[in-house]
Amino acid sequence: MPRGPAKKKTEDTSHQSLESKLWATADKLRGHLDAADYKHVVLGLIFLKYISDRFAQRHAEIIREE
Repeated sequence: MPRGPAKKKTEDTSHQSLESKLWATADKLRGHLDAADYKHVVLGLIFLKYISDRFAQRHAEIIREE
């Protein structure tokens, strides 16, 4: 009896559970902000993550050059 589909179903269930928890957390963090206003917060966080990653990458390159 193959066990692949049962494992896939469990992964799908845990994925849905994780997704619902993430949405619930986002709703709590957003508070009373409208979703249209919240996009500015999210875009700012994405930008900060990008800059942080680029800085770490460039810092490592400079260290290797020395």
